Amino acid sequence: MASKVLKTFTLKYLQVLDENGKCDARLMPKLSPRQLVELYGLMVLARRFDEKALSLQRQGRIGTYASVLGQEAAQVGAAFALRGSDWVFPTYRESALLIARNQPMARLLQYFGGDERGSIPPKGVNNFPIAIPVGTQGLHAVGAAIAATIQKKKTVAVGCLGDGASSEGDMNEAFNFAGVFKAPVIFLCQNNQWAISVPIKQQTAAETIAQKAIAFGFEGIRVDGNDVLAVYSATAAAVKKAYTGKGPTLIECYTYRLNNHTTSDDASKYRSEAEVAAWKKKDPVARMRKFLEGKKIWNMKKEEELLAKADRQVSAAAAEYEATPKADAGDIFRYQYEEMPGFLRQQMDDYKKLTEGN
Repeated sequence: MASKVLKTFTLKYLQVLDENGKCDARLMPKLSPRQLVELYGLMVLARRFDEKALSLQRQGRIGTYASVLGQEAAQVGAAFALRGSDWVFPTYRESALLIARNQPMARLLQYFGGDERGSIPPKGVNNFPIAIPVGTQGLHAVGAAIAATIQKKKTVAVGCLGDGASSEGDMNEAFNFAGVFKAPVIFLCQNNQWAISVPIKQQTAAETIAQKAIAFGFEGIRVDGNDVLAVYSATAAAVKKAYTGKGPTLIECYTYRLNNHTTSDDASKYRSEAEVAAWKKKDPVARMRKFLEGKKIWNMKKEEELLAKADRQVSAAAAEYEATPKADAGDIFRYQYEEMPGFLRQQMDDYKKLTEGN
């Protein structure tokens, strides 16, 4: 039997800023000094929010929380490249992306406090509710993208995922549909090395996640996920491609989860302190600050002012969250059907009896 090589492929890797904040001028995106400062400010705000959320959880004032520490560049860079008409389909670890997409921080705290009303975006903000099941949001994103194509709307859908979700059947079905229908969708994969306690080397034999796109007939690219300018550039290019009918893109942001998987996890049980310490040297926020300082558009005074402003915003959001009247838990029964069936009414009555006087 004769063999034939059908196709070979190459995979792009993009890095604009190195770990020391040094820039490759050839790859520098066209962003003004004001926009560069805005990018940095959003990352700092997201980090301060993350610190506050962790503190609130430890005090019992919100529920389980998934930290975004170390992944701010991957999320803020992608969000900054999107247009208001585009849709994002987040997972439980997209606080930075949602903040950059104008989701009020008070509502994010409300969501993590167990109140689904926190998922409601402001009017005109196209943020889909947070997906807890791993991998299902990819199908939602592709469905929205195909619907936009049918309706002849200029819209890109962004399906967020982690390295663990790339192993899920739902996500691979989403990749397949996206490739077949050339859907205007971007799969934003934050490869943070760990699917809870399972390392990436035990999830896939592929050298990268980005190359998986090739099997589904579209482009994949790996970027330095701790480089906000690289993520912005890759996302901007993917948006342009999607808007011009050239189909989907899988962007693998090679990054790291510096905190535990969630506040219910202890990552010291399965990964070494040396590994975490090595990745702390690649801190995306520190990297961008060094870059701005090198361009002489940032200094210690501006840094102090930014941190003080971010702390005020986060504190105000926490106060707003805690001042929001709690939802009636009976709503979980009321809004399942247009008219409540008898079995749910019985459950609601039983619930009321159990909670009377509490």
